[in-house]
Amino acid sequence: MDRARGRAADDFTGCRAVSDLVDPQSRRRLDLAARAAWLYYIKSRTQDEIAVELGVSRQNVQRLVALALQERLIKFRLDHELAECIELEQRLRERFDLQVCEVVPGQRDGDDGRLGVGIAVAQLLEYFLSQKAPLTLAIGTGRTLREAVQQVPAMDRPQHKIVSLVGNLTRDGRASPYDVVIRLADRVGASCYPLPMPVVTDTAEEREQLHLQRGFQTVRTLVDEAKAHIMGIGQVAWGAPLNIDGFITDRELAQMMDLGAIGEIRGWTFDAAGRVLSGGFHDRLTAVPIVVPADHLAVIAGAGSHRAPAIRAALGGQLANGLVTDELTARLVLGD
Repeated sequence: MDRARGRAADDFTGCRAVSDLVDPQSRRRLDLAARAAWLYYIKSRTQDEIAVELGVSRQNVQRLVALALQERLIKFRLDHELAECIELEQRLRERFDLQVCEVVPGQRDGDDGRLGVGIAVAQLLEYFLSQKAPLTLAIGTGRTLREAVQQVPAMDRPQHKIVSLVGNLTRDGRASPYDVVIRLADRVGASCYPLPMPVVTDTAEEREQLHLQRGFQTVRTLVDEAKAHIMGIGQVAWGAPLNIDGFITDRELAQMMDLGAIGEIRGWTFDAAGRVLSGGFHDRLTAVPIVVPADHLAVIAGAGSHRAPAIRAALGGQLANGLVTDELTARLVLGD
C-alpha cells in the first residue's frame, strides 16, 4: 500500500470544517488524519516515515488515512485524458448541439454513477463560484446534486447568489432531504434564495396564490438572470423519485405515465420526443417553468440505464443544452 498511489492523488483539499466539531479529542484526531493523508498522498512518505513524524504506530497511520477518506478530507483529481470519454463527449455535443458536456468513466450497469457524476458537477459549480464577479446560479434538486454539493470545497463567496428552481416541501409540510440550495449556499458563503413551498399543491388556486407572493417573484427574477441552471433529471415510472419521495401520489404518477411521460426535470414531465406535457398535476406544480429551447446554460446531471431514455428525450427536445453523465449512460443515450 505504501507506494500504490499513482498520479491520481495529486490534489488534496480539506472539505470539512474541523472547527465545527465540539469534541477536542475528535478534532485532534481529524487533524492527525489530515496530516497523515497529506504526507501519504502529497509528500509520498511511507507509512513508517509518517509514523515516526507523527509519533504514532504504523497501524495507527493506516487508520488515520482511512479516516481521512471516510470523512471526505481528500479530493482526487485524475490528470489524464480518457480518450473514450472524450469521444463520447464530442459525439453528444454534435448530436444535441450541447454547450457543455462531460462524461466520466463508468461501465457497470446497476451503478447509478452518482459519485462520479457528482464530482464532475462539483467541479462545474466550483468553476462558476470561483469567479470574482457576482453571479447567480439556479439549482435544481435530487440525489446527484446533493452528492455534488458534498464535493464542493468550502469557499467564501458572499458576492454570489444561489437560487432554487423547485419547491422543497411535500403537501403535508415535510422538507425534502434532497434540496441542495441551502447546503450549497452555506458551504460557499453565498446568498441563498430557496423556494419554501410544496413541489405540488392541492389545488391550482393554491399554486396561483403562492406564485403571487413576493418571495416567488424574487426567485423568478433571479432564475431569469442566472448564469447557469444546474438540474437533476428523473425517470417517470414506478419508483420515480417524485413519487417515492412523497411529492406526487401513485394516482398522479400513473396519470402522467398514461399521458406518455418518460422523464422529469424539476417536476415538469416530458414525453419521448422531449415535449413538456400539459395536464395532470402540472397546473399545481410550483417550480419555475422550463423555457424551450433553453435560453440559459441549462445542464442536466444524471446517470444510470433507467435515466438514459429521459436524458435522450430532454436533450432532443432542447430542454437542456448541457450534460454531465457517465460512460455507460452516454452510450445508451447515443444508442450504442
